[in-house]
Amino acid sequence: MRALGELLLSNSGYTSFTDFASEYIGPWAGYVTGWTYWFCWIMTAMADIIAVGVYTQYWFNIPQWVPAIGCLVLLLLLNLLTVKLFGELEFWFAIIKVITIVALIILGLIMLVTGFQTSSGTVSVDNLWVHGGLFPNGVYGFLMAFQMVVFAFVGVELVGVSAAETANPQKNIPSAINKIPFRILLFYVGALFVILCINPWYEMSAASSPFVQVFTLAGIPIAAGIINFVVLTSAASAGNSGLFSTSRMLFNLGKNKQASPAFAKLNKNSVPSNALVISAIVVSVGALLSKLMPENAFSIVTTISAICFIWVWSIIIISHIIYKRKNRALHEASSFKAPLTPFINYVVLAFFTFLLIVMFISEATRTALLLTPIWFIALFILYKMKKR
Repeated sequence: MRALGELLLSNSGYTSFTDFASEYIGPWAGYVTGWTYWFCWIMTAMADIIAVGVYTQYWFNIPQWVPAIGCLVLLLLLNLLTVKLFGELEFWFAIIKVITIVALIILGLIMLVTGFQTSSGTVSVDNLWVHGGLFPNGVYGFLMAFQMVVFAFVGVELVGVSAAETANPQKNIPSAINKIPFRILLFYVGALFVILCINPWYEMSAASSPFVQVFTLAGIPIAAGIINFVVLTSAASAGNSGLFSTSRMLFNLGKNKQASPAFAKLNKNSVPSNALVISAIVVSVGALLSKLMPENAFSIVTTISAICFIWVWSIIIISHIIYKRKNRALHEASSFKAPLTPFINYVVLAFFTFLLIVMFISEATRTALLLTPIWFIALFILYKMKKR
């Protein structure tokens, strides 16, 4: 994120990582990364509508693909109406999500301090290590969790890119990026801490949200139902953001002549309807996967998304390495220098390589990893054909 921030601040003309990727690595990198970022959010939106299908099981025993496709159709119709409606919905969804996480943390801390008794035993910090230690399934189990950890952070780069489009990026980019670690500590680490203190890890079920399980154990089943609705709307909201983002990315690709000009057209509501409809059709494959392989669809989609995001993040790091090599004076004069470069850049790239190795070792993620290169090969071929 610091590398992204420095690159964006080095040139006021940069609005996304495809701009500096084209300049420092080559036009092919901008083309491939632009399309890959669209594909990243397609996969993420697929994962979100699949999650909607899973959360609906809390109330209704119906096929997962039914609510998934229903949610997608509703989101498509809402996005076709007006851009303003999207902003209003996301504003309120964001508030609901923040309130829910804070409420969970507060409830968990109260249960922890009072030694609350649940069907699983006493709520205690001991639950973090007494049930087989910190690595109950060994180092292998720990490593196999990395794929979902990566997926949990997808989209973090949007913080920097969005801040770059504000009125005062010199102030807003550093501010937005510097707040990320604190938000991770509160909303990720904080929530995970109280959840595992309340419910031993081996009793956590993938069939429902851990937030719902916590409120159920607290003896508040009504609240659990409400929380399930909140996490369902949260997944729908994330899917809505993904659909919105993919349509705008496809619109920009059309505008920059990297895709069909038809995608650069707006309807009477100033919505890129062609790009939106095509993106929604591709996202609907997620509902099909949910029907064909309900047990594995989410894992496959999130793995492909994680791999594609690793590509995007790697492009940012490689661009920064070349940027510093070519513009040492500009780097030294930067008010928001990425620290410990270029050493830390190579450490990050090594870590990304490690993640791919781990995904290859795991049977659950190996197939998706081996299939993903098809996307990049197809893009390289299309780029070469386009340049002829």
